[in-house]
Amino acid sequence: MSTVSMADVEAARELLRDVVRPTPLEDSRWLAGRVGGRVHLKCENLQRAGSFKIRGAYVRIARLSEQERARGVVAASAGNHAQGVALAASMLHTKATVFMPEGAAIVKEKATRAYGADVRFAGASIDDALLAARAFAAETGAVLIHPFDHADIVAGQATVGMEILEQCPDVRTIVVGTGGGGLTAGISLAVHHLKPGVRVVGVQAEGAAAYPTSLAEGKPVALERMTTMADGIAVGCPGDVPFAMIQEYVDSVVTVSEESLSRALVLLLERAKLVVEPAGAAAVAALLDDPGAYEPPVVAVLSGGNIDPLLLLRVIRHGMAAAGRYLALRVRVPDAPGGLARLLADLAAVDANVLDVVHERTASTLSIDEVEIALQLETRGPEHCERVLGKLRESGYQIAISSD
Repeated sequence: MSTVSMADVEAARELLRDVVRPTPLEDSRWLAGRVGGRVHLKCENLQRAGSFKIRGAYVRIARLSEQERARGVVAASAGNHAQGVALAASMLHTKATVFMPEGAAIVKEKATRAYGADVRFAGASIDDALLAARAFAAETGAVLIHPFDHADIVAGQATVGMEILEQCPDVRTIVVGTGGGGLTAGISLAVHHLKPGVRVVGVQAEGAAAYPTSLAEGKPVALERMTTMADGIAVGCPGDVPFAMIQEYVDSVVTVSEESLSRALVLLLERAKLVVEPAGAAAVAALLDDPGAYEPPVVAVLSGGNIDPLLLLRVIRHGMAAAGRYLALRVRVPDAPGGLARLLADLAAVDANVLDVVHERTASTLSIDEVEIALQLETRGPEHCERVLGKLRESGYQIAISSD
């Protein structure tokens, strides 16, 4: 199946009526102040299984014949599609096998197993896992449930667009994180048919942005490599089915940096009290990067909230650093009594909160009468960082800014 009609989307809505919850649309005053008009957050991070993926997975499996479901289903995913397939398969009484790339988030792996799926690891990316899933399907007869490249998947994801239009009838711009393109294609399809004046913008991580080149070339073009913390949108090549719709219906696709993703995730925690994964924060990252580019009312889709706690800790630190609220540096002081105390007193004078201190006395670059002190400081923003650094330089310290 390569095309999707609004009849397909409406049928998917009926299939999902008692399966998924209509997720809330939360007002965001802090984002509205930056954009210059109303901004709403579509909270698919609060969906069953923690993301929008259950929508497409359930529709796809529900439309299989009894004979196909008897053979079981197989999927490839870094985690969200895995959970959606596992949950949908358990609800529809079929066996699910899921291939995940090595290094997939532990929380996503455990949740997938808890829904009853057999989890296997293959390769370093979603594309590697997809190759393994295809081989498994050919060997066993299991039906491949592709994460984005199938009309039933897109029809299921399109129900997010229908909900947005019902919850915010006067929306002017919808911003959505984009990996393979199933969610973005579905939303743009629904919007094009139901309210064609609404602008839809896809957002990709800079290190995994296959769509800008593909759209410029007029066909899906595979990336040679990918590097991003946003595993939920780390897809090396667009799918044929969503690509055709995005090419026709999506107004633009923009990219965001890792720093922007981290900053958006931290702000969503602090200001909206919402836990999202890096991919789920992509739409908000785009708004923060260029708030004047989006006509309000704006709906930013938070596509998922499945994040490993250890990754969350690292991303929070990264986000604080990107916002100028976390400062790591190395300072050389005389290796004499009172040296550390004087340094800490200078930091206290400018209200810098010391999180960690490490002494280094054995580096070959140090003089015999020197010690290097690695500091991790909490600050209040970029201006405060500059004030801290200015105080230390004024006091005669040699400073090196650290990346960790």
